[in-house]
Amino acid sequence: MAPIFLSKKTVFLLFFLSVFSTFWSQNIQLSKDATVSVITCGVGNESYSLFGHTAIRIKDNANFVDAVYNYGAFDFNTPNFVPKFAKGDLEYFAVVHSYTDFINQYTYENRSVDEQKLNIPLGLKQQLFENLNTSLASGDSHYTYKFIDKNCTSMVVDIINKTLGTKVITKKTDTELTYRSILFPYFDNHFYEKLGTSIIFGTKVDAKGTKLFLPLELQKSLAVTQYKNQALAPENVNLLHYKPSITSSWWNNMYSYLIILALLAIWNKKEIHYFYFLLMGILGVFFLFMGFYSNHLELANNYNVLLFNPTLLVLCFFYGIKNSSWIYKLSVFNLFSLLIYVVVLINKAHLFIVLPLVVTSAYFLIQLMLKNKKAIPIII
Repeated sequence: MAPIFLSKKTVFLLFFLSVFSTFWSQNIQLSKDATVSVITCGVGNESYSLFGHTAIRIKDNANFVDAVYNYGAFDFNTPNFVPKFAKGDLEYFAVVHSYTDFINQYTYENRSVDEQKLNIPLGLKQQLFENLNTSLASGDSHYTYKFIDKNCTSMVVDIINKTLGTKVITKKTDTELTYRSILFPYFDNHFYEKLGTSIIFGTKVDAKGTKLFLPLELQKSLAVTQYKNQALAPENVNLLHYKPSITSSWWNNMYSYLIILALLAIWNKKEIHYFYFLLMGILGVFFLFMGFYSNHLELANNYNVLLFNPTLLVLCFFYGIKNSSWIYKLSVFNLFSLLIYVVVLINKAHLFIVLPLVVTSAYFLIQLMLKNKKAIPIII
């Protein structure tokens, strides 16, 4: 799922080469020793490489062919790049590399690479080779990226299934886990990325993870997939092996998160309350906006706004003008929202990572509620 960043000149060159390779490949008949493989690249420490990558390799020494087809490219110079990426309108496409260039890149990044050769007849290998080259020169290789539904892994699955003429490759493992639970371990040692994705994703990622959308999930499913009563990918060959490097950061960890929240609670002044609620409210408005604006369905129906509640901005307004009645009412409302939120989170993977925020919010809200509760007169 790692993207390839391309300049306009590079895009033009790749387009020219892909068109040329289409006409060239039409005159190539793969030999009986040709192999086609699914390549799975290991995870890295950069944000773009946290989920690994999927590609297809075509190798035929008799025809001097050793190419890797990669559906994870986009042009960084696309006009309005950031708004398009946020909205979910950014166009991705396929490129082809020589195997040498491809493997050198992953050697440089110290990332493992595995290969699963597909056990299919020569005729289907030829058809896949032609389908790949045709897609490079047509609109078939261009697609609008979707985190779960359309990415480098799903595109590889689609073109192989298309070649085989049936939906052979499907999700075979971890189908009882939710997408959120499947994704969660990928953010180990990247705490704030884990927290960020936990709170910006909505209900879609809480569905059962039945779609193939991650490289390692495809690798596991291929290992147990049958085609015409035979294993489709009978063995996994390790082309590059690197032990996963565990990076440590003095700030990007659970401890800094807890320390910051603890300091806010200890400081416990009006300015801290105001800043905290203002930030939480602004994030809530952002989540709501993205849920309606973005075509990324993973961001829709985000129940995390019960914690990052936009009404906290209204609370800040009344806090600023010292309106005790509305401060009390909004504090009670947000405490009730937090209670609903905790109930919703009971069986969710991100319960414990957001729980410190829930506790901090509840602590501040209870203080506001008690300080602004209208005294009940005692009649003697």
